[in-house]
Amino acid sequence: MAHFRPVSALLAALFIAASSALPAAPTKLVDQPPVKISEPDNKTILIDFGKVAFGNLRLSCPSDNTGPITFHFGEAQKNGRVDRKPPGTVRYARTKASLEPGQATIVAPPADKRNTKKTNDAHPPAILTPDEWGVILPFRWVEIEGWPGELKPEQIVRQAAFSANWDDDAAAFECSDETLNRIWELCRYSIKATTFAGVYVDGDRERIPYEADSYLNQLSHYYTDRDIQMARDTYDRLINFATWPTEWAPHMIFIAHADWMRTGDKDWIAPRYNRLKTKTLLERAAPDGLIASNAQQIKRTDIVDWPTTERDGYVFTERNTVVNAFHLAAIQRMAELARAIGKEDEAKDFEARFKKTHAEFQKQLFDSKRGIYRDGVGTRHASHHANFFPLAFGLVPADKQPGVLEFLRGKEMDCSVYAAQYLLEGLFNHGAADKALSLITADNDRSWKHMVDSGTTITWEAWDQKYKPNQDWNHAWGAAPANLLPRFVLGAEALEPGWKTVSIRPHTGSLQFARGKVPSPRGPVLIDWTNDRTFSLTVELPEGMSAQIDVPAAKATASVFVNGKATAAERKGERWILDEKLSGAFKIEVK
Repeated sequence: MAHFRPVSALLAALFIAASSALPAAPTKLVDQPPVKISEPDNKTILIDFGKVAFGNLRLSCPSDNTGPITFHFGEAQKNGRVDRKPPGTVRYARTKASLEPGQATIVAPPADKRNTKKTNDAHPPAILTPDEWGVILPFRWVEIEGWPGELKPEQIVRQAAFSANWDDDAAAFECSDETLNRIWELCRYSIKATTFAGVYVDGDRERIPYEADSYLNQLSHYYTDRDIQMARDTYDRLINFATWPTEWAPHMIFIAHADWMRTGDKDWIAPRYNRLKTKTLLERAAPDGLIASNAQQIKRTDIVDWPTTERDGYVFTERNTVVNAFHLAAIQRMAELARAIGKEDEAKDFEARFKKTHAEFQKQLFDSKRGIYRDGVGTRHASHHANFFPLAFGLVPADKQPGVLEFLRGKEMDCSVYAAQYLLEGLFNHGAADKALSLITADNDRSWKHMVDSGTTITWEAWDQKYKPNQDWNHAWGAAPANLLPRFVLGAEALEPGWKTVSIRPHTGSLQFARGKVPSPRGPVLIDWTNDRTFSLTVELPEGMSAQIDVPAAKATASVFVNGKATAAERKGERWILDEKLSGAFKIEVK
């Protein structure tokens, strides 16, 4: 069956924000011309749109057309042609259409039953795109067979779906490492391309939100665009369509807390607070405060990492270190949210629970002889995950950090693209930026360098096909550098809800310079630094924002200058921390 419609029936609907089938942030179709048209043989026309996007085609067919035309849509190429048998769930689709001569027509692939189901016994229902759009799928290349004569560029466009609010100029990043620049652009575009559904989905395979995917997507969306609504709409969908992994529930608290830090909007938090409390895992708390896992949870729902081959040999026990780290991080954030909406007694209760459980966490799960955390009570095995999750969540006391950091420095990327978000956060936040950057750009098949070198234009669900044979090639949980690079290399993070006060804390590693634009609810933050024999930082803050400045202490430096004048600052290890907060535009020099 041909999948096409005359354009005249669709013109009024193409830029509708959303249909009743899509209760989500507004999205739209954008016309994209081909980047290249070629003829690999005398029967075939090959069109390259430059990057993968979710969409379909609109064509103007010549008046002399008489027969059906075949279209092959693909995410992958093989030997310079559309790969018609790609691995896993990499997308390929074929359709044959009888186009009306002289008329503009929409050509789309057949619908995928799995990701267009309105009901689903195994998973929540798929997110449906507007009927008016016709079927969309992710593709970069199209092969056309049977086209009469020459295909002119003006005869074909891809109708690509994106957030209607997306601003390509909202964010920027550039540094002295060209590989990092390519990685930033890959990850930035990955966030844009996966806004097609109006909520954060797991790629194209199922088109449903998952809590962990959504939180990582939210972090990167905040650092690449100014939109806040998509994260909120995703949260509201997930609160009614929860998924199964244990640690995915606390991610709902992370999403709400990230909104609070972004917006300072307690009116959005307040009506959601009571249901948020059900995501803490407290129903599984043992008398000592630690979260306990039964046999089914150990076997199935305690996830640690995904896919299962990415767990670094994790040993599952009744008291699971990763599960408890998530629980502690969740109740710590719940205390902040409770206080924000005036529930002081509940805030104090969460803080008391945190203090008690955190003490048990150290007592029962830390191996003092080795200076690292075990996977759980009852095993000596110590995985990557049992150490970087506590580090990322700020659960490792200062006296225990050296051992944990030494352990993590001795390992490579022994985790998935999802868990890498937390591994890298832990390293950046604890003086190991050099290690974090080396992992991002490592010359192996477990890095983002591998992704950009492959030629992909949207991040993958896994490091490589061999690590997850059914992986999607359009998965935003693989786009962590979109938030990590501006947060840690440029160094901009909120210290107060609504970005009233921010931290500007660049992590240089071996980079010579970095510059960029970070979107905030108060306006863009512009940062430009160079790191040579001395360190120089220029910042422009929007009105109503002040910054706490923390900069590298280059070798043989003794003073910090603001706009050419010496200023009070305290040296802590390898950093200078300014005594006074700054606002407006200023230049910092470490001499």
